[in-house]
Amino acid sequence: MAFLSEILGHTITDFDGHYIGKLEDLIARELVDATHPIVDAVVIKDRNKLIMVPYALVMTLFTPSIPLKCRADEIPQYQPTENDIFLSRDVLDKQIIDTDGARVVRVNDLELVRVNGTLYVGNVDIGMMGIFRRLGIADATQRLTSTFRLPAPQTFISWDDVELLRHDPFMRLRVPVDSIAELHPADVAEIISDMNKLESGQLLEALNMEQLADTLEEVETEFQVDLVENMSDEKVADLLEEMEPDEAADLLAELPEERSRGLLALMNKEDSDEMQKLLSYDEDSAGGIMTTEYACVPPNVTAAEAIKILRETAIDAETLFYVYVTSTQDELMGVFSLKNLIFADPSTYVEDFMEDRVKSVSLTDDQEEVAHQITKYDLLAIPVVDEQNVMHGIVTADDALDKIIPTAWKKRLPRFYR
Repeated sequence: MAFLSEILGHTITDFDGHYIGKLEDLIARELVDATHPIVDAVVIKDRNKLIMVPYALVMTLFTPSIPLKCRADEIPQYQPTENDIFLSRDVLDKQIIDTDGARVVRVNDLELVRVNGTLYVGNVDIGMMGIFRRLGIADATQRLTSTFRLPAPQTFISWDDVELLRHDPFMRLRVPVDSIAELHPADVAEIISDMNKLESGQLLEALNMEQLADTLEEVETEFQVDLVENMSDEKVADLLEEMEPDEAADLLAELPEERSRGLLALMNKEDSDEMQKLLSYDEDSAGGIMTTEYACVPPNVTAAEAIKILRETAIDAETLFYVYVTSTQDELMGVFSLKNLIFADPSTYVEDFMEDRVKSVSLTDDQEEVAHQITKYDLLAIPVVDEQNVMHGIVTADDALDKIIPTAWKKRLPRFYR
């Protein structure tokens, strides 16, 4: 294997052996129909002057002295484009997004692969061996690991799993939006947590509102506050409307009171009223951690009619695993699962196959009691009712378990009920 670090600084001579300068960098470009960039040019430094030479004029690259195929006075200048990648300047020691591992990592070296006379960038070395190679102690390290049978400290990422965090001349991050959008929101949240504040804010700026809301829901509330700090109030208000009500209420509760009031005023009345209702309950009570988006149907409809109602009304429900049966006054009457609904005869009325003994919690029950009820009865969500048995929302298992499992670990649990 050949690496960029092994050739940087090598002497470059012309066809007659006359000194031209030192190898400063390689220029590569990404091809539409290829996963690995192709090396197009070499950058030569002679005192304070940089000379860019097409790679086609390089006789052989991996030698202590690199000869060109032409004389010094015959060298044509390579004209770089804005999409060219300067491997040392733009990639080496820079942060990249590993889209396979969903993380931000540092580039310690680059593997170069020659195929049929063409030079490609193969893998990215993010391990300690890349650093040892640049320090000139890679051979000694390999001998030690071989002698003592230690694991070789090498970690590579294929270039096709890499997205560069490039900056334009004004130091704005150019985010690989398409690749990021394909990741799970939890993976995007993981990447953001590895970035500095400026870069994380610029990455979030590139996401659409739905992606942004999903991503923020995957991080701690305190981190959400940091991430929205420099966003305009109009954008944050739109974001709160897109988020799950309980998550949005938690974020509002952590923001300065004056800004929170201003955001509520910018939101549409329905969402604003919903937020204020959730904020009126103690933050550790069932009312404080519930979501008001749940699936419900009346008792006097058939299974076929219930499916039609759910298609029209339950788009934003946080979980569709349970469907609750409520009266016209929103009194909780029963519950059934999607399995019950699917296997029910289409003409059977809901009240005939629903479970009318429903476990529920009160609006004022504390979070530990809610978690106890959910774990005791092995539920994925539990309805929240008032003294008149009127349903106000549901508490999902992950929200209830905040008291039992630290949030950082809870966020990593699979959400089977979604």
